[in-house]
Amino acid sequence: MKTRQSRRSFIGMLGGAGLASALGPSIAFAKGVEDRYLLLVILRGAMDGLAAVVPYHEPKLRDWRRILVPPEPGEKEGALALGSDGFALHPSLKFMHSAWQEKNLSVLHAATSPYRERSHFDGQDVLESGGDRVLASDDGWLNRALQHTDGVEAAAVGGALPLVLRGEAHAVSWAPSFLPEPDDDTLQRLMRMYESDEPLHAALADAQALDMAAGDIGGDARQVARGRSYVPILQAGANLVASEAAGVVVVSLGGWDTHNNQGAQNGSLAGRLQQLDAGLAEVKKTLGPKWDDTVMITATEFGRTVRVNGSRGSDHGTGGAAFVLGGAVKGGKMLGDWPGLAQSALYEDRDLFPANDLRALFKGVLRDHLGVSNSDLHRSVFPGSKSVSALDGLV
Repeated sequence: MKTRQSRRSFIGMLGGAGLASALGPSIAFAKGVEDRYLLLVILRGAMDGLAAVVPYHEPKLRDWRRILVPPEPGEKEGALALGSDGFALHPSLKFMHSAWQEKNLSVLHAATSPYRERSHFDGQDVLESGGDRVLASDDGWLNRALQHTDGVEAAAVGGALPLVLRGEAHAVSWAPSFLPEPDDDTLQRLMRMYESDEPLHAALADAQALDMAAGDIGGDARQVARGRSYVPILQAGANLVASEAAGVVVVSLGGWDTHNNQGAQNGSLAGRLQQLDAGLAEVKKTLGPKWDDTVMITATEFGRTVRVNGSRGSDHGTGGAAFVLGGAVKGGKMLGDWPGLAQSALYEDRDLFPANDLRALFKGVLRDHLGVSNSDLHRSVFPGSKSVSALDGLV
């Protein structure tokens, strides 16, 4: 498997960042497929989909969730209604609600990968590999999809290249450095030292190009690198698209494992949702006209338990929620099937039943936005998944 050295590993070797304007960038700055752009946002830790998209029409909702349920739409600090079907967004998701009203947002609830256990590491492995079991592949579904496009550049924000982007297609990773900036003399020495070394020369040029494209995002560099400072991370991803350094960008956001003191309209989860919402608003602002040609997907490894736990939080579950948004989205829709919250409908008597396969969402976007054929999706991007049909009408 060929994977070009990441920016972060190269910078670590050299002991600096923000390198060398004298070297021209070796990254091929490329637009998306016919000027179409894709951002995948992975919410690591298992976001509580029942808190993000609340099914107020369910009679058992407050019996099961009690202190985790925000006030209803129309009440003070109430949730934000999504039409007349009884679903509402968490009150922290104000930008996303405006996107829904503009028909730039749709929701796939009760969704997950084929994984049915509850380990974060294994769940993320299946989510990113696109397989039907743990350790099914050492490359990712998005990298395999890129192999069926015409030279689209891909990048990840937040440190090491995530599994979903590993594979034969060229992809790079970027994270801000928290090391001191080298002075001009040091830069010149480094350039002379590695001028005759083609691999390091190329890596240096890639690093410089990515630094320039990602821009000065501010924030605590360590928190950004760890996926804990959402707005700067999402801004960096948007900058890579806006500057045409990448047509496909993956962003990882950690901190969604809310076992304790999760809260309802306020609390730890509300703070994360507010950060996410602000970051997505920043993406739209940064992209400008490119927003109209952009699709963003947010996905998490699994959902959380229907019932509140003894620590005023929620535990690892199964069915979760995914968002698809952007100017290219034909939104304003609740997608897929809804299994309900009756006790007889719960998965293993504890979780939201996984009625929908996330691969159907991914397939629909890849086919209709990036032009990957159904045959390639079934055969090589998501091997053995012919029974999972792409969702229609997403874009």
